[in-house]
Amino acid sequence: MKLLGDWKRSCYCGEPRPSQVGQELTVMGWVNARRDHGGVTFIDLRDRSGLLQVVFNPQINEAAHTEAKDVRLEYVFAARGVLARRSPETVNPNLPTGEVELQVNELRVLNSSRTTPFPIDEETNPAENTRLRHRYLDLRRPQMYGNLLLRHRLVKSVRDYLDGQGFLEVETPFLTKSTPEGARDYLVPSRVNTGSFYALPQSPQLFKQLLMVGGFDKYFQIARCFRDEDLRADRQPEFTQIDIEMSFIQPDDIFRLSEGMMVKACRELKGMEIPTPFPRMSYAEAMARYGNDKPDIRFGLELSELTNLFRATEIKVFSDVVAKGGVIRGILISDCSFSRKEIDDLNPLAQGFGAKGLAWFRITDEGWQSPLAKFVSDEKKAEIETALGFKKGDLLLMVADQEKVVCDVLSRLRLHLGDKLGLIPKEEFRFLWVTDFPLLEYDDEAKRYVAMHHPFTSPREEDLALLATDPGQVHARAYDLVLNGLELGGGSIRNHRLDVQQQVFACLGIKEDEAQEKFGFLMEALSYGAPPHGGIAFGVDRMAMLFAGAESLREVIAFPKTAKAVCLMTQAPSPVEAKQLRELSIRVNV
Repeated sequence: MKLLGDWKRSCYCGEPRPSQVGQELTVMGWVNARRDHGGVTFIDLRDRSGLLQVVFNPQINEAAHTEAKDVRLEYVFAARGVLARRSPETVNPNLPTGEVELQVNELRVLNSSRTTPFPIDEETNPAENTRLRHRYLDLRRPQMYGNLLLRHRLVKSVRDYLDGQGFLEVETPFLTKSTPEGARDYLVPSRVNTGSFYALPQSPQLFKQLLMVGGFDKYFQIARCFRDEDLRADRQPEFTQIDIEMSFIQPDDIFRLSEGMMVKACRELKGMEIPTPFPRMSYAEAMARYGNDKPDIRFGLELSELTNLFRATEIKVFSDVVAKGGVIRGILISDCSFSRKEIDDLNPLAQGFGAKGLAWFRITDEGWQSPLAKFVSDEKKAEIETALGFKKGDLLLMVADQEKVVCDVLSRLRLHLGDKLGLIPKEEFRFLWVTDFPLLEYDDEAKRYVAMHHPFTSPREEDLALLATDPGQVHARAYDLVLNGLELGGGSIRNHRLDVQQQVFACLGIKEDEAQEKFGFLMEALSYGAPPHGGIAFGVDRMAMLFAGAESLREVIAFPKTAKAVCLMTQAPSPVEAKQLRELSIRVNV
């Protein structure tokens, strides 16, 4: 092996083109493939830009040809030679560099490599744990490089856009005060202040509001955030968000700004032209039509309200649910060709989603079919057919339970059916604003109201009087941007008046002394002429995942954690030395 010495790379491996034929080039990278043909050795050299075929011919340089025979996959080398045009029969139309090759006259092997635990190519699909354990190798794969390049371009597009709109990028602290924001904090012990802890920020929420009080007017930040919560494919314990806050604005200002940012990103990254304004839907409408507050509107199969149609029925399970204040809703599938087995297989699926069972009816040449059909009178059948447009060939799937259960089950069943029936246009982007969220929701376990978004969201002005009399009916000045069934971001107009913020705290059961202890600095700031303000935050990881067409956030994060918040590569989290714990006055009791 040799040192690089005074060699300088002329270009990346994926850059040479026929216009450069005859030029002397120096390229560097990893061995992607190696072939010996009739005494001539061909190596595909790879770097982040792509592949270049380099040729070792003993008639050009016998020493380099001899040395190349010992080169193996993933060796790192530098090659110097003359770029030549490939013969017509050897042109590779699948490669940008497929018309040329480098005829090497000097080789420097810079490092060897052990046999890798998986091939560095696109065809192989190693187990995810293996990929995460050897992430530095996984990152060499073109797909991973492409994902992180897309993420870079996404963040750059956002920065350029917000800068052009007059925003200032301001960093906020990582070591801050523990405040209740919906998830558990990651705590950092202080060595200097024994027994006290910092918290890593779940979001820059309070600091960006303080920047508005400070008169900064338009703030943004590509912010790192930390939440100790149960994980899944679209969550990570540490994540990145585009954090935005503005003063003297209304929700429409946030909508226009956000739509402009998304249109620019879609154009630059996907070549898509997205029409504006994005459609808007209230929270209540989203729940009624789709069963959740982040609906995928790329396909139909909307929910049907069936409670009144089946209120007076001989089907006891239905009548019992209605008598207890529950609801009956369904999904009507037109011209459905499911077999009886396929229908029966949906029942355990729905039960896995939380249903007690899944009822169904379909109309065939023989009339209504279902184990429950005999309990529905002919008059009621006609009424249902008219109300729903239920006709021959259709299948009606139904769930009866409390509203929250019914919404959750049917929303998940809808997505399953959309995928099974091939109704979801995978390449389409459909944005949606969801608005008019409840300010509060009642927590049956805690026996109190909790914030639907966070405690600093402003109620609608016309609902202020209800804070004291009927807080459950108060609507928030909050909004979420949804893309293809995933929440891209959410925000709200904030409480800029101290008296309103205190009323909201009271509704949440946060007493005055507790509010002062946890949020005293914010309450004090609001008393010094805070302007009306609001903002929004978008998940960078989730945006990158959708733009890349990936199934998991881990595909667009360089060094992600597993579902148990573990880094398989570094083995973090890990125990620390007793000396470190003593310095922090911490005793571990496992």
